[in-house]
Amino acid sequence: MSDAKTRIDETVKASDVVLFMKGTKDMPQCGFSSRVAGVLNYIGIEYTDVNVLADEEIRAGIKEYSDWPTIPQLYIKGEFVGGCDIITEMTLSGELDGMFSDNEIAFDKDAADKIREANG
Repeated sequence: MSDAKTRIDETVKASDVVLFMKGTKDMPQCGFSSRVAGVLNYIGIEYTDVNVLADEEIRAGIKEYSDWPTIPQLYIKGEFVGGCDIITEMTLSGELDGMFSDNEIAFDKDAADKIREANG
């Protein structure tokens, strides 16, 4: 396993929720990363953010690791969930709530409901 893949694997397994993104959760540097981080921040998810712009090996390696060509990428309990479009759809359908509940990850259900109401 390459050094980048090892570091990615360790990061994904070390936290319940990990978001590989452009920028940080406090300062996203692309619209797609901002949307996913915004959802997670709004519903109160505790997560590890990995700024792929700070490390070219991680930026290239995460695409190979997940076999997914775009960033951001969300992982829950070590499992790749998806990118921006998938996370948006899962948020609006309530499927993301279910994933967090099934994995016993605390989140603000009322906030998640507000997102759906605002986009309904």
